Amino acid sequence: MESSDLIGRQRKLMGVSLSLEHMRNVDRGEMSASEPDIEEGVEGSDPESRRPRAQPGIRGELGNVLLLLFLYVLQGIPLGLAGSIPLILQSKGVSYKHQAFFSFVFWPFSLKLLWAPLVDALYFSRFGRRKSWLVPTQYLLGLFMLYLSVRVDSLLQSEGGANVVTLTALFFMLTFLAATQDIAVDGWALTMLSRENVGYASTCNSVGQTAGYILGNVLFLALESADFCNKYLRIEPKATGIVTLSDFLCFWGMVFLFSTTLVAIFKRENEPGKGKRKVQEETQGVMETYKLLFSIVMMPTVFTFCALLLTAKIGFSAADAVTGLKLVEAGVPKEQLALLAVPMVPLQILLPLVISKYTAGPRPLDIFYKAFPFRLLIGLEYALLVWWTPSVKQEGGFPVYYYVIVLLSDAVYEVALYSMHVACMAFHAKVSDPVIGGTYMTLLNTVTNLGGNWPSTVALWMVDPLTSKECRGAVGQSCGSPEEAWLCVKEGGACVVTLDGYYVESVVCVVIGLVWWLWLGKKLRSLQQQSPAAWRCRVDQR
Repeated sequence: MESSDLIGRQRKLMGVSLSLEHMRNVDRGEMSASEPDIEEGVEGSDPESRRPRAQPGIRGELGNVLLLLFLYVLQGIPLGLAGSIPLILQSKGVSYKHQAFFSFVFWPFSLKLLWAPLVDALYFSRFGRRKSWLVPTQYLLGLFMLYLSVRVDSLLQSEGGANVVTLTALFFMLTFLAATQDIAVDGWALTMLSRENVGYASTCNSVGQTAGYILGNVLFLALESADFCNKYLRIEPKATGIVTLSDFLCFWGMVFLFSTTLVAIFKRENEPGKGKRKVQEETQGVMETYKLLFSIVMMPTVFTFCALLLTAKIGFSAADAVTGLKLVEAGVPKEQLALLAVPMVPLQILLPLVISKYTAGPRPLDIFYKAFPFRLLIGLEYALLVWWTPSVKQEGGFPVYYYVIVLLSDAVYEVALYSMHVACMAFHAKVSDPVIGGTYMTLLNTVTNLGGNWPSTVALWMVDPLTSKECRGAVGQSCGSPEEAWLCVKEGGACVVTLDGYYVESVVCVVIGLVWWLWLGKKLRSLQQQSPAAWRCRVDQR
């Protein structure tokens, strides 16, 4: 149940942070440094005019920092909304095959490296390199949200069940636009802030995306729930929540359109004549960038490392992708699961700081290797938690001690998860060629996130085929297919689950994970012994 492995972890136990791994980590390498500052000289021969100007400090750039923070908050809103849909679908009884299909919605943040070179190289110089993509992308996000606000209720309540195919297509486009906006904002952050303050860009990214995701997921699910609103926010109970999904989409669609208009009109990308620095951004051709990426991947050490990253998270896929949905299926309110994620935010902030002390040395992957089996075992504990949940349910819901156990389980899982995540990021920073560090880091982080996405989709897809059912109450009927299940019910019977595919998956995934740990885990650790030259890209750098 990972949250940020920010979008491998596609489904978190708490129902949030579905995309946070893809959101936080895909481009962290791009935010590690800025181009050299080039001061705008003053005409004349006075030597004083050629001296570097004093940096303004954070107070002088507070407006830019707040703008970046706001843009990242906006980015998190559609991702949070997309993350809430699987829980809503689960409460409507959709199949896990449909859940697997919808999980493709979260892939754009793990694949955005495929079109990032286009965003970086194609633009209108008069309008601004980053605004050329940011403004139209955010307008499209706003328009898409307004369109969804009109269609989403009918799609969720159409005849024959929710229209998952159309929902997937629309929300995929929404996250695709959010990923494109992320590319533009990340690039703009490096030139919007001075070299002294560019480190605040990653802080804005992490805090903004997390806050936006919580607004679009936790806050929405709470306000949409009639039970939650009646219990905590109302005096007189009503049959619906305070807001609907349609209302929420409409509101944020208008916010996107209004705020984007203000940015387009009032925020200039380059402001000459104010004595501020000019940053000369180097632009590499699109084809040159793709060739560079291909040359990096084909290096023997990088190719081996990428293959290991793409397979490392198979063992955790059942826990990450299915557990939260199974808890909703067992009767745990989706809004309660979402709210349990709020206490985890401070832990998610502090854990990387603590773990980084142990990954700063020459062998960061040792921490990855040691945390691996503990995370596998906690995955089994999640399966036990799901099995135990129906027996704990009471007439008024679930007791407080149940939620405490769920919260503690997730906290322990987070420790193992972040130990692996921080170790992996530290190794990426260690081996990335400094000449092309941003491209190198982005590639490795993208592969890491993709290595969490595809197993999650497969895990969701396989739940139903691995589940065994029998027809009780109707002689001669079975439940091997939807048609047979329909005949069973028609004859007065009922399909009863005799073996839940989730438990089969949980065991199989742990076995696969242990085999990977014992066999390929040692191969992963051995990559730390490679010389720096083995990771250096042998291409002609200008």
